[in-house]
Amino acid sequence: MKITPSARVLRMLGEIEFDEWQCIAELIDNAFDDFTEIHRSGAPWAGGYRVSVELPDSAQGQLVITDTGRGMTYDRLERAVRAGWSGNDMHDKLGLFGMGFNVSTARLGKRTRVLTTRQGDTEWIGVEIDLDRIGDDFEAEDITEPKVDPNEHGTRIVISRLHPARARWLNKNGAALRNILGQVYSWMFLNRPFELWVGGFQVKPVRHCRWGENRSVLYNNKERIPAYIEIDQKLENGLACGDCGQWQLTDRDACEDCGSNRLTIRERRVHGWLGIQRYMHKNDYGIDFLRNGRKILRWDKQLFTWRNPDGAVGNEEPEYPVDLAHQGGRIIGEIHLDHVPVTYQKDAFEYGDRSWRSAVEIVRGVAPLLPQRAANLEYEENTSPLALLFKGFRRNDAGLRYLVPGDGRKPIHEDTRRWGQEFRRGNPDYETDERWWQAVEDHEAAKSRGKNAKAAAATPGRPDEAAVMEALGFNGAGTPSATVLPGPDESKPETGAQSSKDSSSAPAAPASEERKETRQERVTRYMESSTTYPALSRSFGHPRVGFVEVEARQLTAGGLTDENLHPTPVLLDQRAGNSLVAFLDLDHSIFQKFGADPADLLLAEIAVLLRVRAETEWSHSELIAAIRAESLPATALDAQMISAEAQDLLAEIRHRMASELDRTGEAKKAYHFLSPDELTATEHAMIANGKVTRTADLGANGEFLLHVPALFLVHLVESLPTAFMDNRVFQGIYEGVASASARRLSLARTVGYLSDVATQATFAGSSLPNQLLRTRLSIRLLADDLAEEK
Repeated sequence: MKITPSARVLRMLGEIEFDEWQCIAELIDNAFDDFTEIHRSGAPWAGGYRVSVELPDSAQGQLVITDTGRGMTYDRLERAVRAGWSGNDMHDKLGLFGMGFNVSTARLGKRTRVLTTRQGDTEWIGVEIDLDRIGDDFEAEDITEPKVDPNEHGTRIVISRLHPARARWLNKNGAALRNILGQVYSWMFLNRPFELWVGGFQVKPVRHCRWGENRSVLYNNKERIPAYIEIDQKLENGLACGDCGQWQLTDRDACEDCGSNRLTIRERRVHGWLGIQRYMHKNDYGIDFLRNGRKILRWDKQLFTWRNPDGAVGNEEPEYPVDLAHQGGRIIGEIHLDHVPVTYQKDAFEYGDRSWRSAVEIVRGVAPLLPQRAANLEYEENTSPLALLFKGFRRNDAGLRYLVPGDGRKPIHEDTRRWGQEFRRGNPDYETDERWWQAVEDHEAAKSRGKNAKAAAATPGRPDEAAVMEALGFNGAGTPSATVLPGPDESKPETGAQSSKDSSSAPAAPASEERKETRQERVTRYMESSTTYPALSRSFGHPRVGFVEVEARQLTAGGLTDENLHPTPVLLDQRAGNSLVAFLDLDHSIFQKFGADPADLLLAEIAVLLRVRAETEWSHSELIAAIRAESLPATALDAQMISAEAQDLLAEIRHRMASELDRTGEAKKAYHFLSPDELTATEHAMIANGKVTRTADLGANGEFLLHVPALFLVHLVESLPTAFMDNRVFQGIYEGVASASARRLSLARTVGYLSDVATQATFAGSSLPNQLLRTRLSIRLLADDLAEEK
């Protein structure tokens, strides 16, 4: 069989940069092209649409790719293996480039055998391309193999004498390869009956974990913004060349690039969707762009950067995520651009092509996403689909406003990421967004119940020092009251000096004197009077003793009792398999009087269960320590982790303070409190974040607060308390009391928390455990002190 060009050129093709997965994808593309033609015809296809990839078992092994397609004739096979030839239509197929077969096979190994057969053929026919044996006569050896079943059909590619590095990668990275291919072909797996098997395992589509079509947020209390937006915009049909793929002017008879007269009218259409992921991620967010069902770009983030057409080269300003950028983002999407040309490696589109630029304009518009930046540059408001999502979901605050699950105080990003992993594993409990939605609703309910006493005391009818002292947790004698650390649920009233859930109180009387309440009835009542507690809903255990799946639930009414009807802070209810429900009574005195951590008591209960089940020799305390380290790593007093929490909270406070300055027109006044050193640090921070602003312009609005040193926020609150207290930014009352000493006390409490948080955010180095514990408590207390968002 004649092949062109020479083996020397084929060897050179093997030097073109293609990752291992790209090489295999090139060969899969050809099979899927064949499948697509069959599927579109509507005819039944015996054997199904299946591609199988057999990975090498060693460096001396071979790679085998088999499909159940139609097979090829001898002439078709000869053209298919000839470098530079393509029988594919440039606009309908995945296999866009004629040299794709040659590049991929030459990059993987030195010998390739291609065998193909059609239904009814008596044998397999093929060719062997050996790069070490083919000379300048361009002839490759014809081969045949007997065929057992005449109804058999398809193509088999066997690549041997693999390059050692490629063979090692393929041998060790089967799971990674399946994951990449599951992303690249996910749309096909979900919308066509195609199967891909790699290393004996079926490749599953990597689906987006997004909010449902019925979810939305309310922007400015008037505009409803959905979490899922469909896009389908047809452009004017164009004239395209069937040989080289280039688009032409509509009045041409021949291609201006290659001279071909195979010009056809083609549809040009931008369609797909944008949406919001159910969790934040540092890397896995962005927009997927597809061509003919295959993803060319995955998690692409370039549309989140605005490029000023009037600016200098490189004048690019990232716009999302900017607030809390270290947390990542959650805007995602899938956009189909079948009419836009791609590079020969199929890892990018031709960004200079006008069809790409028009698609970008449809998806993200021409103006900046940031409204203030757009206004400053005299652009009209950006109303594109991406700008709409950006407007509604740019922030990550917990609750209904931004559709972010929380625990009553803060977002639970670690938990939602873990839930996202369960979604990807196919766990049916995480298939829909109901668990995420429940966590949003539970957060709002916990916030409502957990409004602390300061907010309740700050009423016009009680503007005196005694009210402030009571609100801040002091009794009439000036000493702290019994409640040291407020629990997540502080709304359930105490009927006397001692909680009804104190361990010394008597058990509640049965609901009916005629019949005692059964255990199942009590559990049912607890289920109905509780909400999910996401922070402790997870897998608990250790490899040495096994694991249990725990659904933690916080009681909202009444108290818990054990089998003997004694009050208990934690109650376990075992379910089928290794699952159990853990009820938590956070109004129990162990939490309210002694400030115990709910996790500690839950771990103690679980450790008893696992210790008995595993019959381990570990001591009880040793087992508790091991389970905490394994199952609750985020609770460790890690300086970097706590610093990140501090920075997250400060970012929220910065935005609120800046908005309040803009509302009251006091930005210029606040700006004058900056010292020369703080002004220099602010300018440096703004430049580092791409905010090039003249010093003379600083203070025109509150935006400078987003870049000031963290400790300046403490100084500013102390200097301008009337701008930020009294439920403006912080709940603490200030103007609402007549006593100067009460004002100082209220301000000191808020400033003290803020100082701890700002210090940790500024000096993120190692600290003593007690210092870190104090900072973590200040983070929680300061978050509780934030006013309800307007």
